[in-house]
Amino acid sequence: MPSKTDIALGTAAGVTGAALVAWRALFPYLGDDIRTYGPMIKTTVKIMKGLKAAEYLVDVFERQVAKDPKKTFLIFEDKSYSFEFVNEMANKVASIAMTWNLDLNDTVATVIYNEPAFVWTFLGLQKVGLADAFINYHLTAKPLLHSLKVSEAKVIIVGEGDELLESILAIKDGLHDTPIYVQGKSNSELPPGFLSMEDRMTCTIPANICKSLRSNVTDTSPMCFIYTSGTTGLPKPAIINQAKGIATSKMYSLFDYNEKDVVYVVTPLYHSAAATNCFFNSIDTGATMVIRKKFSASHFWEDVRKHNVTVIQYIGELLRYIVAVPKSPLDGVHNVRVAYGNGLRPDIWKEFQSRFKIPWIMEMFGATEGTAAIVNTTNKLGAIGRLSPLANVMAAVGFPMVRLIKYDLIEDAPVRDKDGRCVTIRPGEQGLFISPIPDTHTGFYKGPKEMDEKKILRDVFVKGDFYFSFGDLVFLDRDYYIYFRDRVGDTFRWKGENVSTREVCDALSTIDFIHDVNVYGVHVPGTEGRAGMAAIALNDRDADVTSDMLRAIFQKCHQELPSYARPVFLRFQRDFIVTQTMKHRKVELVHDGFDPSKVTDPLYFIDNKNKTYSSLTTSVAGQLPLSKL
Repeated sequence: MPSKTDIALGTAAGVTGAALVAWRALFPYLGDDIRTYGPMIKTTVKIMKGLKAAEYLVDVFERQVAKDPKKTFLIFEDKSYSFEFVNEMANKVASIAMTWNLDLNDTVATVIYNEPAFVWTFLGLQKVGLADAFINYHLTAKPLLHSLKVSEAKVIIVGEGDELLESILAIKDGLHDTPIYVQGKSNSELPPGFLSMEDRMTCTIPANICKSLRSNVTDTSPMCFIYTSGTTGLPKPAIINQAKGIATSKMYSLFDYNEKDVVYVVTPLYHSAAATNCFFNSIDTGATMVIRKKFSASHFWEDVRKHNVTVIQYIGELLRYIVAVPKSPLDGVHNVRVAYGNGLRPDIWKEFQSRFKIPWIMEMFGATEGTAAIVNTTNKLGAIGRLSPLANVMAAVGFPMVRLIKYDLIEDAPVRDKDGRCVTIRPGEQGLFISPIPDTHTGFYKGPKEMDEKKILRDVFVKGDFYFSFGDLVFLDRDYYIYFRDRVGDTFRWKGENVSTREVCDALSTIDFIHDVNVYGVHVPGTEGRAGMAAIALNDRDADVTSDMLRAIFQKCHQELPSYARPVFLRFQRDFIVTQTMKHRKVELVHDGFDPSKVTDPLYFIDNKNKTYSSLTTSVAGQLPLSKL
């Protein structure tokens, strides 16, 4: 017979269980809300404290130097650099910059590879209140000249490397009299018109820089300029001011990033993925940053194990290369606790997390010039974040929450109600991703204000408000998880239906002989909308396209895509044109269309009668019943 204690415990357990069931019935999403908004609230509080203290990134760095000067800050090519050493090098850069007699908030452009010099050059400029324009070191000719000129740099610093020097030399006439300093070479090794940064660093004493030199730096002072990826044109310099520097440097608080962590950086430091995420957050916490000059899929895990990496930062395309590496018994042997990044396809996500035993993948979504971001903190496969009804409550008390509004693809504009206000989407719907613009906003880009206006939506929910448009369409599921669908403009209409390029890419990417896919819409004379076209790269770049491949593609599309979403045309390419962050460029492909007289790559059209794709030659193109495709 049970004792009174047993009965009491059993009764308590029953009551607790019943209460839990009732609680879940009333608040079915509470668990996900806690896991989503708990880290967000904690991180937002840290950001607010940082902004209130006006302790800018360089101030935090100097505090870390004072706190633990001998601690390793950087690891590069198996060599360690302490906080103290990096600070001394930054002091030298600052002392040299003082001799240039520039004004506070003037810009210096830097073209430097992924290496420690990038870090201490940036910090040195910060010490004397100068902004740093991060120039993509892959650029040459017109794009390079454009990036340098729009930065309005008063001085240019070129990193070590003959290729960099040659690229600058080729456009030097277009830079007029802008002083150009070169790292890693003495004056005797340089062509006329170039100055040696190396000689000056050697002769400069690493004396501490007086903080009063930057005493007039404010929240809105430019800290650096990070160029947008340029999927539709030349890159634009997005303004990262001091306040945004503080905010982005706290984002890793979402997963308790701390001084014991080691982050592995394989993407370019000139881009926000590595700069604002890895670099700035490592300064904020005193963590260690392992920098690799160039990404290598074959050496990725070797480096991770060698340096006891705990956090890896990714962009989705890189992980696709990593999972393509032959399997090894060591695949799951590492200390990584978090993978943080963006652009990870669900199929790659699942394979990467399972094969390499990654405990936590945090997929984020934002924009370099954006006013807010969203992060998937719950490990939900494929999701970029979550936006439950609790978000409305948080927005009402001052949290900068993103919003999702209905978007008309035909009108290419947000849907508005009878009062002219935007309409939020419901679960199960697709919408435009937007975020509120703070009153302190001073601009998204360096340059004409017309560039800013293209990103601003006005009178969104009330008269006088304004929001930043990310230009991205997302889907909200029944559990309030958000999934990326397409860029506005990438989604197109065909046969009266909306076609998502992402959906088509996801279907074709699972075919075993396909390496990569880029889907876009092309105009077909005599028809409304745009027909789907897929540029395809094979795993074996030298392989010929076979009839079996074409039938397999047709079959895959027939099985997984509605008829209107199936690509009407195929183009097989050896290589894709990509941006600095490995995003596909579509502009050139859309311009080429499916005209075999313009396109030298193999072209094919959908052949529903024979259940395959057939060759599209000049003679065939003239006889195609385009209006019936």
